[in-house]
Amino acid sequence: MDERFTSVLDDVFPDRDVAGFADDERLNDRNGTVPVEFADGERVFCKIAVDGDGSRLAAEHAAIRYVEVNCDVPVPTVLACDADAAVPYLVTAPLSGRPLSHVKWDADRSGEASAMRALGRTLAELHATRFESHGEITGGGSDGLDVDSATWTDVLVGQIDVIEEMAQSDRFDRYVDDVVAALEANRDVLDAAPATLVHNDPHSSNAYYHEGRVGLLDWEFAHVGDPVRGLHRVREQEFGLFRPDEPDHQLQALHEGYRERAGSLPDGFDERVPVYEVVRLLGAAAFFDAKAEAAAESRDDVADWLDAEMGRRIDAIR
Repeated sequence: MDERFTSVLDDVFPDRDVAGFADDERLNDRNGTVPVEFADGERVFCKIAVDGDGSRLAAEHAAIRYVEVNCDVPVPTVLACDADAAVPYLVTAPLSGRPLSHVKWDADRSGEASAMRALGRTLAELHATRFESHGEITGGGSDGLDVDSATWTDVLVGQIDVIEEMAQSDRFDRYVDDVVAALEANRDVLDAAPATLVHNDPHSSNAYYHEGRVGLLDWEFAHVGDPVRGLHRVREQEFGLFRPDEPDHQLQALHEGYRERAGSLPDGFDERVPVYEVVRLLGAAAFFDAKAEAAAESRDDVADWLDAEMGRRIDAIR
C-alpha cells in the first residue's frame, strides 16, 4: 500500500489496527482512493490528493456537508478531513446499498429502468437547490457554499482545461480550440441557464442504490452550474462515448424519474443539450486510445467517424 495512505491512517486513527486494504485502489496523478478495513470490521474510504493540492478535497468536503443538511440526497459521512495536511486527505464512511452499476448488471430490463428512475429523482432533488451565480465551489459547509463566481460559459471552458489535463491521448487536440470557440458562440444561451448544484460525476460507480433511493459519493468535481449539464452527464458517462448503442429504456427512465421530482426536465434542455454533446465527444477524444480498443470497428474507422461527427456537432451549434 502506498505509504501516503498509511501515514494518513496513522494520523487519523492512531489507536486502531488496520486489517487490510481492498484490492481496488484507485490512484491517478491527482487523487488516490482506497477502501480500508479495520480489525473490528469497520470499513472506511481514504482519499488523498496525490499532487498535494488539497483545494479539491476542501470543496468536496464542503459540498457533502451542504447536501447532507439541505438536500434529500444520501451522501457519505465525513469522518475526517484536512485539506492543508502534508498529504491532504478526506476519510468517509461507506454509503448504504450497492453501486448502481452492480444493481443494473444483476437486473432485468425493468430493474434497470427502476434504478435509473431513482437516479433521475436524486439529480432533480439536487438541482432544486438554486444559487445566485454559477461558479466553482471553494469551501463552506452546511450553512452555505463559498462559490468563486463566474459565468457558466467560463466554468464550462474551465472544464475543457481539466479534460486536457487528464487526457490520455492527444490525437484530437486540434479540436479543443474549435470547441471553446463554439461555446463562446453560445455564451448567451449558456449563461442564461439556472445556477444549481451539480454533482458532475454521477456515473453508476459513484451512485449507490438503497431501498429505492440513490445516494452519491465522490463530490470532488461538484460545482454550481447548469442542471441540463448535470442531467446530461449521466448520458455522457453511462451510455458510451464512441458510436454508442444507448439503452433507450434506461435513458427514458432517467428522465421520467427527473420529471417525477422536478415536474419537467430543466428549462432549455433541448436548446443546450447539443452544446453538451460537443463537450461529450471531446471527452471521448481525450481517451481515444483506450476507448477505441473496445469498439467493434477498427481504430482507423473509429477515428474517421470521430472526425466527421465532431465536425458535424460543432457546425450544428455555431
